[in-house]
Amino acid sequence: MARHNVLIIGSGGREHALAWSLSRSPLLENLFIAPGNPGTAALGENIPLSPGDFSDTASYFEAVAALVGEKQIGLTVVGPEQPLVDGITDFLEARGCKVFGPSKGAARLEGSKTFAKWLMHKYKIPTAESIEFTGETALDDAEAWLKYDNGRWPAVIKADGLAAGKGVFISSDAEEAAEHIRLIREDASLRKAADRLIIEEFMVGEEASVFAITDGRNARLLLSAQDHKRIGEGDTGLNTGGMGAYAPAPVVDDYVLKLVEDTILYPTLGAMQLEGHAYRGVLYLGLMITEEGPKVVEYNCRFGDPECQALLPAMESDLLEVMLATVNFELEETEVRMSRDHYCCVVMASGGYPGAYEKGKEISGIGQVSEDALVFQSGTREEGGRLLTNGGRVLSVVAAGPDLTRAISRCYKEVEKISFDGAYYRRDIGKKGLNR
Repeated sequence: MARHNVLIIGSGGREHALAWSLSRSPLLENLFIAPGNPGTAALGENIPLSPGDFSDTASYFEAVAALVGEKQIGLTVVGPEQPLVDGITDFLEARGCKVFGPSKGAARLEGSKTFAKWLMHKYKIPTAESIEFTGETALDDAEAWLKYDNGRWPAVIKADGLAAGKGVFISSDAEEAAEHIRLIREDASLRKAADRLIIEEFMVGEEASVFAITDGRNARLLLSAQDHKRIGEGDTGLNTGGMGAYAPAPVVDDYVLKLVEDTILYPTLGAMQLEGHAYRGVLYLGLMITEEGPKVVEYNCRFGDPECQALLPAMESDLLEVMLATVNFELEETEVRMSRDHYCCVVMASGGYPGAYEKGKEISGIGQVSEDALVFQSGTREEGGRLLTNGGRVLSVVAAGPDLTRAISRCYKEVEKISFDGAYYRRDIGKKGLNR
């Protein structure tokens, strides 16, 4: 079977996990990661190429296309959501390149919450009721509605666009809603994402995520997972990019998973086909498991982070083979096998995150981690032979076990071996799963 040069776009823990998984494939010739991080450098060749190096998106895309040609890349795997939402798949495919990731039109499922809501309501895909505010006065109008017209609390406030996982607020009353609107006004990135604003009913239940790889018609389910978005234990404090995850999530049993397939996954794929934007790649279904059944909280157009770090170690099939089958429309003939073990991922973050934090703290202890566990780097850099912190979420530690209790125990045992000044991590990852 032919071997392939593969390019991964991105630099976080998700991309490190993708690099680790793809590097194990016998179908791989050479692996490149742009820009990558110190962890991915041990698995392939890091290429110093990132969107921040360019004045505009078009220039960045041109540079990626040139890299694909220079390195004779057979498959480009796009990790983060922003390039997908900006249309990198369309750009590269128009030049004859194969890309694992949805088109710009399909990526609107994540890039625009108002589009996703419109699609779900049109095709009767179960989700929360909502109201939309648009235009220059969107924040003012939403604030007034929350203050005078909303009789149901809590209420969920969502910025329409991408906000690095920080664009959702749950307000318990009008006073807290006003504070959340103020936070959006004062944060430039949130304000940009909130040119359209959605206010949703608060759904009661337990959150979980289901991941599927799809070629637009066929889909292969991966494990379910449960992320921990809040910075504080007991799911308190501000939202983050994710402080840990475990898989599978016991709340998604076989019955619930079948409901997700029948009422959400395949209806969504069918809806996107009918709208002229067939969805190819990995589809992340963020769900609330309610008494009425599973409902969609959000869609994401890529692997979650940190869910990816918990999911890919569970994958017994060859990830590169599955990705190639997806882009070649051969997924119907491809099996995806997942381990029956349980997996726990704990994120170690810089003190102060998701607010202000310091960089440049030396990281020690990674070399002491057991061979049975994995460490995926995200906010790190190397300097003078030392590994230093370089972001809010610094690294993820992943361990497996025959049950969730042992997976969690093994993971925290490895976390305790790693240290850096101000290191913070939640100590209750997976607790909801244990309660079940």
